[in-house]
Amino acid sequence: MVLGRTSELKYLNTCYDREGSRIMVVYGHKNVGKTALLRQFVQDKPYSYYRARSASDREQRFQWGKELPEKENAMLKFPSYTEILRAIPKEQNQKTVIIIDEFQYVIKTDGTFMKELVSYVHENQRNLLVILCSSSIGWVENSMVTRIGESAYEISGFLKIRELEFEAMLEYFPGFSMEQCVEAYAVLGGTPGLWKHFDDKLSIKENICRYILSAASPLYDEGQRIVREELRETGVYNTILASIAAGNHKLNDLYLHTGFSRAKISVYLKNLMELELVEKVFSYDTDGIVNTQKGIYRISNHLVHFYFTYLYPNLSSLETMTPGEFYQKFIVFDMKNYVAEYFNIVCKQYIEKWNKWGRLPIEVERIGEWVGKQGTIDVIAQNEEGKTIIGICNWDKPIMRYDDYEWLLFCAKKAKLRADYVYLFSVKQFDEKLSLEAKVKHNLKLISLDEM
Repeated sequence: MVLGRTSELKYLNTCYDREGSRIMVVYGHKNVGKTALLRQFVQDKPYSYYRARSASDREQRFQWGKELPEKENAMLKFPSYTEILRAIPKEQNQKTVIIIDEFQYVIKTDGTFMKELVSYVHENQRNLLVILCSSSIGWVENSMVTRIGESAYEISGFLKIRELEFEAMLEYFPGFSMEQCVEAYAVLGGTPGLWKHFDDKLSIKENICRYILSAASPLYDEGQRIVREELRETGVYNTILASIAAGNHKLNDLYLHTGFSRAKISVYLKNLMELELVEKVFSYDTDGIVNTQKGIYRISNHLVHFYFTYLYPNLSSLETMTPGEFYQKFIVFDMKNYVAEYFNIVCKQYIEKWNKWGRLPIEVERIGEWVGKQGTIDVIAQNEEGKTIIGICNWDKPIMRYDDYEWLLFCAKKAKLRADYVYLFSVKQFDEKLSLEAKVKHNLKLISLDEM
C-alpha cells in the first residue's frame, strides 16, 4: 500500500468505477509519489503507460509507437497519435486505464494531440480512463487550459498530489526518534521520493553528510535542480532565494539586498509562488492589524530552503571541505534555528489532526499564525464564534519557561486576541513554574514532543 495516500486512491477508484470513458489530470511535484500511487491504482486493472519525453513531435510519436507491444506495432514509423491510441491493447469487459506521464511534453510540441485524444475517447465511450500526469504544477495550473483550448471542457477531474504530512514520516522511518523525524522533515519535507535516500539506522547528521553534502550523493545538487528544471534566468531566482534564506523576508529587504527593482522582484516572486517554491505569509486577520508585518516571503520547499541556507552561500567550502568538516562549520550550530520553523508546521498539523478527531475544546474553522512587529504567535485556531486557541512552539531551547508563556500572552494582547485556550509545544521539558500554572489553569495545555 502506498503510504499516506488512502483518500487519493479512493478518489481514483471512484473515477474508474463511474460509467463511461473520461479524461482526468493528476499532477504534483516531482518525487511527491504520483507514479507510485498510479502503480498501486492500476495493479488489478488493464492499463497502458507511456512516459513522454522532452522531444520534437515527430520523435515523440516515434518513441511512443516503438514502445507499444510488438503484435500491435505493425504501423508506420511515425504514426499519428490516433493510430497510437487505437493500437493500445484494451480489454472487452473491463475498463482500460491509459496513463500518459509528463503529458505537457506532448502538448507543448503538438497542437492537435488533445483533439485526437478527445475524439478517440468519444469513440470508446464506455471502457477508458485516460490519466494525464504531470510534474509541472505551474504549467498545469496557469498555462494548460489556454494551451489546449476547448479540449479543457473534456477533462472530468483534477487530482493534485500534495506533499505528505509529517505523521507519515514517523511510519516511514521507524528507526528514527520523534525528534529525528522532525529534523528529517525540516530537510526533506513531505516528499517520499526524497525520503528513500535517508537511512533511519544513521543519525540525521550522518544522513546529511552522506546523502546531501557528498558530491557523489543523490541529493547534492537536488535543491538547485528543482529551481533549474522549472525556471529560466536562474541567476536572478538564485539571488532572490539566497536572499530570503539569509533572512530578508520583506519586499523592501529583498530590494536592498539584491539591488533589483521592486517591480522585478515582485514578478519573479510571483513565478516562484506559482511553482510553490516560495509562499507569501500574511498574519491571521485580527483587530491588531496595526502591530503586524504586512506580508513576508518564505521558501516553502524544504530541500530548496536547506540548499539555499547552507550549501549555496558556502559552495567554495563545500567543494574543498569534507562533508563532516562542512557540517561542523556551517550547519551544526544553526540547525536548531532552521528546524524550529518546521516544528511550527508540525504543531499546526497536529492541531488539525486533533480537530478532525474531536480532541480540541472547540471545533476549529480556521488555523493560522500571527506575525507581529515585536513577536509571533505560532498557532492560532478559531471556531465560528471566535473562541480561540493560541500557541507557541519551542524547538531551540531545552526547557520552555514561564517567561515564554508570558511573552505569548503579550503577543496576544498586541494582536487583540482573546486567549480562551493556550497550547504550549516544547521539544523537551517545561520549567516548574509553568508546570504548576498548568495544573491550576485548565485552559493551559503543555505538550512535549513525546506526548504528541
